[in-house]
Amino acid sequence: MFDKIIETAKNDMVQTVCDLIQFQSISTEKNNPALPFGEECKKALDYTLDLAEKLGFRTKNLDGYCGYIEFGEGEEMVGIVGHLDVVPAKQEDGWSSSPFDAVIHDNKIYGRGSIDDKGPVVASLYAMKAILNSGKKINKRVRLILGLNEEKDWKCINYYKKIGEEMPTIGFSPDADFPCIYAEKGMLSVRLTHPFSIENQEILNINCNQNALNVVPKFCSITLKDKISGDLQKLEFTGTSAHAAHPDLGDNAITKLVEYLNINLAKNCIENEFTFLKKLYDLDLFNIHSPKFFSDEKIEDESGILTSNVGFIGYENNLLEIGFNLRVPVTTSLEKIKTKFQTLTQIFPNVHINFTLEKAPLYVPKDSYLVQTLTNIFNQKTHQNLDPIAIGGGTFARAFPNMVAFGANMPNQKDMCHQVDEFIDIDTLILSSKIYAEAIFELAK
Repeated sequence: MFDKIIETAKNDMVQTVCDLIQFQSISTEKNNPALPFGEECKKALDYTLDLAEKLGFRTKNLDGYCGYIEFGEGEEMVGIVGHLDVVPAKQEDGWSSSPFDAVIHDNKIYGRGSIDDKGPVVASLYAMKAILNSGKKINKRVRLILGLNEEKDWKCINYYKKIGEEMPTIGFSPDADFPCIYAEKGMLSVRLTHPFSIENQEILNINCNQNALNVVPKFCSITLKDKISGDLQKLEFTGTSAHAAHPDLGDNAITKLVEYLNINLAKNCIENEFTFLKKLYDLDLFNIHSPKFFSDEKIEDESGILTSNVGFIGYENNLLEIGFNLRVPVTTSLEKIKTKFQTLTQIFPNVHINFTLEKAPLYVPKDSYLVQTLTNIFNQKTHQNLDPIAIGGGTFARAFPNMVAFGANMPNQKDMCHQVDEFIDIDTLILSSKIYAEAIFELAK
C-alpha cells in the first residue's frame, strides 16, 4: 500500500541516516539547562525536528530532553518511541573507518547509531511520511517520540512523563528485533565498592576506559609498583565488545584481569583485602549465565536465562569498584536478586552496594492484539511464518503500557548494536520502513 512512496524516498532516507550518524550524540550531562544531554544530542534532535517540519509534520522540542513528531487527528494516539543518543565509539577500538563518518560500503551504512537507533528512527519517520502522502484516512494521532538519554538513565523519557505529556494508547519501539518482541527481561545494575590491596604491590591504576555497564568491555589494564624493588608492571587485557544483553557474543576483558589476578597474585594474599575479589570470583559472580551465587538451579524461563555482565572496574582511594549489569527473566523478582546481593554484607561488612539501575520486565501476551498484529504484518511483508520472541535487551517499549519492541534487526541477522563497525543494511532500512508503514496504519486506522 505504501511501498512505492517509500521506494521513491530511498535516497532521502539514506542521506538522512548518514547525516544523523555524523552527530556524535553521546548523552553527556553537564548541569546545563539549555543542553541537558550535551551539544551533540541537541544538534541531532534539532536536525530531526527541522526535517520533520519540512516533511509536513507537527513537532515539539521538550526543553532539550526529548522531542516528538506528530500527524493525524483523534483522541487516541499511536506511539513510536526511538532514540537519537548512542554509546561511545572510537576508531582505535577497531573500527574500519571513523564511527561518525557514515561510510556506505557493500550496500550498508556504517557508523555508530546506524542500527541503534538512528536508522530505525528514520525508517519510522518515512513510514509516517508515506501514510501522510498516501491520503489514507486514520482515526488516531501518530507520534514519534525521540529520546536523548536511552543509553544511560532514560532521563529523557522520564522528563516526558514528568511534564505531563500524553501517553500513547498503543505502539512500539523500533529498537530491537523482528518479527516482534513480546517479553523483555528485567534489568538490574549494581556497583560494589570495597577496600582492596595486593600484598607487596602498590596499585597505581585500574582502567577499563570508563566502559558502560551495558557493554561487554573490550579493554582493561592494571598498573602495579613493587613495594620492594620499585619496579613498575602494566598488564593489559583485551577482548571483544558486545551488548550486555548478549554477553556470550563478547569476550570480557575485565574477567580476564580478574582471572589473572586470582591465579597469579591471590596465593600471596592470605586473608587481606584481596580476599574480596577472590571471594567474588569463587562465588561465581563473574559467570555470564545464571551465576550460582544467585541460585544453584538455573534461573531461566521462556524469556531466557539470567545473564550477568561485569562492565566496569576501577580503583581510587584504596577502594575497588566493580559494576555488573544483569538481565533477569520475566518471572524472577528483581527484589530476589537485590536481596542476594545484600547478603554480601554478611561476608564483607565494609562493602558498599549501590543499585544504579532497576527496570521491571516487559511482558505482553503472545495472543494480544498488539503482538499478533505486528507479527502478522511482518510475516506478510516478508513471506515468513515466525513467532514473536523474548529478549534480554531493554527498550523504550517498557516506558509505556501496551507497547512492544518491533524491529529493525531482521531474523538471523547479526546484531550490530553497540558493536565495532555497526551498520544497517540499506535493504533492511527500506524494508523496515515499509513494515512500519503498514503497522502504523493498522494501529491508527
